[in-house]
Amino acid sequence: MIVIIGSINMDLVLNVPRMPLPGETLSGGRFQTISGGKGANQAVACARLSDDSVKVAMVACLGDDAFGTELRAALRNDGIDDSHISTIAGEASGVASILVDAGGQNSIVLAAGANDALSPAHIDAARSLIEQARIVVLQLETPLATVIHAIKLAHQLGKTVVLNPAPAPTPAQALPAALLAQVDYLIPNEIEAAMLAGLSAASLDNDAAIEAAVAKLRADGSSNVLVTLGEKGVYAALSSGSVHFAAQPTKAVDTTAAGDTFIGGFVAALAEGRSEADAIAFGQRAAALSVARIGAQTSIPYRRELEA
Repeated sequence: MIVIIGSINMDLVLNVPRMPLPGETLSGGRFQTISGGKGANQAVACARLSDDSVKVAMVACLGDDAFGTELRAALRNDGIDDSHISTIAGEASGVASILVDAGGQNSIVLAAGANDALSPAHIDAARSLIEQARIVVLQLETPLATVIHAIKLAHQLGKTVVLNPAPAPTPAQALPAALLAQVDYLIPNEIEAAMLAGLSAASLDNDAAIEAAVAKLRADGSSNVLVTLGEKGVYAALSSGSVHFAAQPTKAVDTTAAGDTFIGGFVAALAEGRSEADAIAFGQRAAALSVARIGAQTSIPYRRELEA
């Protein structure tokens, strides 16, 4: 089993010719509401990309609004166990306002809503579920104290822990080294890797700079670090050595959830017992398909599409 602990949002997606300037009103194009949230995206990716032997469950919070009802139904539709997704009375579900430009790049603003209600008590209530898991996956769109509590529990139970440190924490919210030492796979993008390493994102413009940032993260306690680099591929620093995996050629229409799709594919392959290199390649193939489509969960492919 794979257990995802994290956020669920409704994505409010608006296509724009370019990103607006400060104070500018810009005419956009198509508007859509699409199920999203990094936690839910990764859960959906795991569910769609796993074989029938792997079950997927989620621990999360939703509001008691129409979005919450719709978001829960979408997860169930993908066969995800929602028995530990709590509905928070009087709270709105999380939303993300997403602008997608003509080149497929996006800009996202989050309103956490019920995601902020996910507490250590919810994690403790889901202990029996976590005990059944082989892999536990987390992000940072829920309270950091809850993430820390969940990682500690999963590590104590001997589970493989995967952390996607997104959104990247501010210096005041720095991830403690003791926490990173309990994470088996840390998977940031290049901006998040730079911020975690205390560097500027612009400085990570070559393999040597990325390697230096990763070395800093590993010195802080991360045993395996996979930096997703978009069209430049994935830089993987593993216990077996470091490798730069080139990206698969594709035309990007919308990069929303590409990183989540990669993580879902990587984790699904690991859960099946594949090697790290095979799992990375599988995640890359899934992400390459996702960026050719619009939206978050609407863009995540199914396993059969990768096997066609």
